[in-house]
Amino acid sequence: MTATPDFMQQALAQAAQALYSSNPNPRVGCVIVAPDGRTVVGQGHTQPVGGPHAEVMAMRHAAALGNDVRGATAYVTLEPCAHQGRTGPCCDALVAAGIGRVVAALEDPNPLVAGQGFARLRAAGVHVEVGAGANEARELNIGFLSRMVRKTPWVRMKAAASLDGTTALANGQSQWITSPEARADGHAWRARACAVLTGIGTVLQDNPRLDVRGIETARQPHVVIVDSRLQTPLDAKLFVPGRNCYIYTASDSAAKTEALQALGAIVIRLPNAHGKVDLAAMLRDLGRRAINELHVEAGFQLNGSLLREGLIDELLLYLAPKLLGSGRGIGHIGPLTALAEGPELAFHDVTSVGPDIRVLARFAQRPAF
Repeated sequence: MTATPDFMQQALAQAAQALYSSNPNPRVGCVIVAPDGRTVVGQGHTQPVGGPHAEVMAMRHAAALGNDVRGATAYVTLEPCAHQGRTGPCCDALVAAGIGRVVAALEDPNPLVAGQGFARLRAAGVHVEVGAGANEARELNIGFLSRMVRKTPWVRMKAAASLDGTTALANGQSQWITSPEARADGHAWRARACAVLTGIGTVLQDNPRLDVRGIETARQPHVVIVDSRLQTPLDAKLFVPGRNCYIYTASDSAAKTEALQALGAIVIRLPNAHGKVDLAAMLRDLGRRAINELHVEAGFQLNGSLLREGLIDELLLYLAPKLLGSGRGIGHIGPLTALAEGPELAFHDVTSVGPDIRVLARFAQRPAF
């Protein structure tokens, strides 16, 4: 029997329900279909860290409905795990329940899984198919896959600009270029990220909270500050209970470090040869700290540094139907002497959001995974 796309789409819809809640675990959905190949007997998605995974939730749902899963097919958007963490191996739970067939979208690149879940299922006599819904599952878990394969987060830079590319006037005024609809959409992208990154310039000028508002979410993303000279004010609005605040610096000021740590901040000194923060090393460190998707909302200078060093995976750009003339752009990457020197991107998605346009564009030179 070949995979039925409709059931995998239902599993993907379940996975999407974990978009704002499962970090740093992957967003996984599972739909269990009776041996008749037509009837859904249970479904579920991965719960917040420490909670059950999608397969267990789907089997619990089936049990609550009084449905038998023996001989059934489990459609799951990622390879069932094969290791003991805060929860037990899902591959073993499927075998114990008598599942007869597993249709999975992707192999899990986590070294603790990496095909072992499929191998154990097959060894137990469970028929395994892989590939249905792979592209959609990859998009849902692009940050997790990046961290597992590249050891760094998937880095998304968000900016709002006029049609002529101005993100702020020369005097720094930028609120608001785009519409309330675009700002609400931006909060949804914040909500799916593990962490939001900005620079000390934005902290000093705007004193932002960088939290998620207007979107129902059980968790707030962590905050990352690039602060070479350790200028973050002790009364900054960024210090919010329940989320981590990572401050990357080149400063060796013990007094300021101690004062920030007393507020709950995690201060990491990673200087480069120029007395600034080593941004590439910062991404590697964030990967070790289980940051999957890093959402950048920074100013002209930090954006430019990240772009020049080739550390951005994609741009999330909101364009307002207005012209603002000279001012600040997304980030300085020049001066270039030839058109061919400009980094190439590919449009991934272009969507209308209220009166504005949202463009998602990916850098072609970034390594694949």
